[in-house]
Amino acid sequence: MQAELIFTGTELLIGEIVNTHAQYIGRELAALGIEITLHTTVGDQWDRMAGVLQGALERADLIIITGGLGPTTDDLTRDTVARVLGLPLVLDPPSLEHIRRFMARRGTVMPENMIRQAYFPAGAKILPNPVGTAPGALLEYRDRVLVLLPGPPDELRPMFARTVRPYLAGRARGGMVTRTRLLKVTGIGESAVQQLIGDLGGQGNPGIAYVAKPGEVHVRISAKAPGGALAEQMVADLLARVRERLSAYVFGMDDDVLEEVVGRLLTQRGLTVATAESCTGGLVASRLTSVPGSSGYFLGGVVAYHNRIKEGVLGVPAGVLKEYGAVSRETAVAMAEGIRRLTGADLGLSVTGIAGPDGGTPEKPVGLTYIALATPEGTSCREFHFPGRRHGVRQGAVNSGLNMIRLYLVDQQMAVD
Repeated sequence: MQAELIFTGTELLIGEIVNTHAQYIGRELAALGIEITLHTTVGDQWDRMAGVLQGALERADLIIITGGLGPTTDDLTRDTVARVLGLPLVLDPPSLEHIRRFMARRGTVMPENMIRQAYFPAGAKILPNPVGTAPGALLEYRDRVLVLLPGPPDELRPMFARTVRPYLAGRARGGMVTRTRLLKVTGIGESAVQQLIGDLGGQGNPGIAYVAKPGEVHVRISAKAPGGALAEQMVADLLARVRERLSAYVFGMDDDVLEEVVGRLLTQRGLTVATAESCTGGLVASRLTSVPGSSGYFLGGVVAYHNRIKEGVLGVPAGVLKEYGAVSRETAVAMAEGIRRLTGADLGLSVTGIAGPDGGTPEKPVGLTYIALATPEGTSCREFHFPGRRHGVRQGAVNSGLNMIRLYLVDQQMAVD
């Protein structure tokens, strides 16, 4: 079974909202063994929507359309599907009753235009919407399947999970199934990752793909097979080999987030941490405290952007700042030790660098960053050169700082074991 996805809404075309449906539906269909051959985003114009749908009907077995099921004049999906297929729109009384009850629960009178949401092409199976007022629909037309889903993600996802996924699982049975795992690494660039594992695979089956993010590289390993168990085994075999090559840089899998990994390790070791940040402006502290329960291990942080704060609050000696500058190994070490002393934390992390776009010199170019970690055993400091613009430099610094904490905690755990 091959599928095309049609995302409707001018707001998607102009970047007013982010299209998260592509990722969600893509994962769901891949897990069912359904191949997606094309994504199309189209604005709220009837002729263009009709042209996109007609093309999809010529190519795909399954067509999923999102959005355009609301009550306003620019919600054109139902009308477009009916006219292209040559089917009349008919009222679905249970849907109309649901809409009335939904509005009554909110204590409002149902506007007349809401009735439009209860009309669907003749022969469609109605997909209930327990979250909103716009039902979805599933239509078998000749040898094609069309699925109409509402636009809001909190309405689309429950509807897909409860009704569409079981239906498609029955139809797709016996097809090829895709399984995927995501290996997350940091402290190494995309090209270096490819050099380490490039000989293990590429576009084959199983295959390896790369996604570069600021401060991280995600290695996606996927496989297709007639059954889920076989596909999972193919992925597991390749994953083990990739992980062995990248073991020094791996911080997590799939949905793991670096700050959550660090938080778990701090909790397991019973240690606390505090931060002293210059170029990252509090981003390390923000990432750490985004994790529920972080108050158990994060004591606090200082954004020491100006040298006066570095000296007056963190205790960086004036002579160090004058001789070596704010962006230096010596200053980073003094900041890390200062925040540890100030807060009484077990670990003190500092970041100081040149995020750009201005401020760089031949001796200290944009991207130069020093990150230091003060621990009971002593203080270590690393020099980094992060590529890209300001956002990329800062995010790279945050990830590298968090990774320094992670590596320290892993080493400590190995020493205990």
